Amino acid sequence: MSTTVRRFGGLLGALAAALLCVLTAAGTASAHAALTATDPRQGSVVPEAPRQVRLTFSEGVLLGADSVRVLDPKGARVDDGRPAHVDGRSETAAVTLRAGIANGTYTVAWQAVSADSHPVAGAFTFSVGAPSATTVKAAVKGTDPVVGTLYDTARYAAYAGFALLVGGCVFAAVCHTGRGVRRVAVGGWVALFLATAALLVLRGAYTSGRGPGAVLDLSLLGDALSSRPGAALLTRLLLLSAAAVVLAVVFGEYAGPGASGERARPGGGRRAYAWGLGAGGGLVAAGLAATWAAAEHASAGLQPWVAMPVDVLHLLGVGVWLGGLAALLAALGAEEPLPGGAARRFSRLAFTAVCVLVATGIYQAWRQVGGWAALTGTEYGRWLLVKVGLVGVLVVLAAFSRRWTARLTDRAPGRGPRPKAVAGKPGEKFGEKSGEKSGGKGAAGASPERAAQLARQRAAMAKAAGRRERAADEGRSGLRRTVLAEAAVAVVVLAVTTVLTTTQPGRAETEQERAGRAAGGPSASAAGPVEAKITYDTGGKDGRGTARITVAPGRSGANTVDVTLTDPAGRPADVPEVAVSFTEKEKGIGPLRAPLKRLSAGRSRASGFQLPMAGRWQLTLTVRTSEIDQVTEIHDVKID
Repeated sequence: MSTTVRRFGGLLGALAAALLCVLTAAGTASAHAALTATDPRQGSVVPEAPRQVRLTFSEGVLLGADSVRVLDPKGARVDDGRPAHVDGRSETAAVTLRAGIANGTYTVAWQAVSADSHPVAGAFTFSVGAPSATTVKAAVKGTDPVVGTLYDTARYAAYAGFALLVGGCVFAAVCHTGRGVRRVAVGGWVALFLATAALLVLRGAYTSGRGPGAVLDLSLLGDALSSRPGAALLTRLLLLSAAAVVLAVVFGEYAGPGASGERARPGGGRRAYAWGLGAGGGLVAAGLAATWAAAEHASAGLQPWVAMPVDVLHLLGVGVWLGGLAALLAALGAEEPLPGGAARRFSRLAFTAVCVLVATGIYQAWRQVGGWAALTGTEYGRWLLVKVGLVGVLVVLAAFSRRWTARLTDRAPGRGPRPKAVAGKPGEKFGEKSGEKSGGKGAAGASPERAAQLARQRAAMAKAAGRRERAADEGRSGLRRTVLAEAAVAVVVLAVTTVLTTTQPGRAETEQERAGRAAGGPSASAAGPVEAKITYDTGGKDGRGTARITVAPGRSGANTVDVTLTDPAGRPADVPEVAVSFTEKEKGIGPLRAPLKRLSAGRSRASGFQLPMAGRWQLTLTVRTSEIDQVTEIHDVKID
């Protein structure tokens, strides 16, 4: 492989490592099911204790033993610990209260799994008789950061493994096979299997908000297996057993004597066998894709009966295109030459896959975003724009690849320059001394070590000659460079796709904000976002600045917290750490920390942040500008 190829390969590895950091920075998933109504209503005062506490969500949720907890002013549970759906409706949850509870303020902490497999949580209060002080602290448990990072990393590995497995098998069956292509497909199978097993083990800890040690809790594993996402992961493992059979048949069928050249072309009675193999492999690939569609965004929300098949087609298109790129790259870097016909077949196949991706992507964007304003006004919409831009870059690079593909020929490679003979008697070959000619008297007496050394030298020279010949082929070298660039961008596309699966869709975020406004009662429309302007000075270099914090819609329930930091000149101030928390001192609630995510230099946001009740809250801002320079400022805000 040439120096240019090795340089691009190093760049590809560095991008993969950097993208793991992107996944880590992306944090855990924000809420995907919005709490739309409660009974008793948030912040209300009821004359007598209700028999049940009921919650209604914007979509179906999965409940566990601790999904709804009702805590008295001293923090003791007053519910029966058996939350259930109301009348079998999955978008509801209810828990029965014990008899004879006293007057005072009660906190309802809820935690569940939304229909698209992501954990959701929140809290609110209501009072019986009259409000009272409460000692309940931060009752909302989010996903453990370590578990969330491991889970998101396993998600990325699963997507990458699926693409490599599907793309490698399709490339081998339709275009070309060889050792490199086989490694791509087998590597994809191994990555998908290990990532799926990791997701299954981590699932219980991920949804319960517990730490890494909880992966050893068999009861959590049982709960995960009994849920729809857990069943989908288990089904994926079973389908991978069938995929292993398909792998063995595909590469056993096509990796015969002609493995280094064109794909095998079955004829006569074998044509039906080839079609059967393709149909079987297609069913397994579609089944694997369906394990994502049945447990994530496509299974919840608008038109799931259309969205799930569309999602399957979208994932298959990703696998054929991006996984096929990896297989093409492996074939171009192999010692045996890649026939021009094979490259042209993949070019046509990739074009078809791109058309499928565009058609299914347009539908998915409309369904998940919901409107033009949400493209720039929600986190999901902004990530989607990033993905669209990256796919556009891939299409441009693919156009260059098609130009290089058109210049490929199927001429047989030359044998390269013959090695020069070393000084010796006429007729002696390279490495032969007098008396060591093949068949000569000295051949029988040559040592095995000497014979092995000569064989290694000849193999090294032949390999070097082949490498020089491949580097001299302008068409293949150009195609290899553009495919490497495509593969590098594909790594980023898969990372952004993973972030999108853990980000609340724009349509759901809009509905959640509407639900928060509706929960504020008749006077909700008169309120607006709460803004706070706080100056800070950490005392160190570049430690002075201004923080502008906006809480929208500024009422009890779900809110979006935006933080913008600027220096004295008004430029964005990019600091190592910024944190915001809220405390209701009168009722002893909090501190509730807003899970900020960095958007850009000096800008952070927390979406779906729950403030359980109206009142005057103490906003605490912490800014760190170096390892030792840090300051905490406090500001009061009024939440309606």
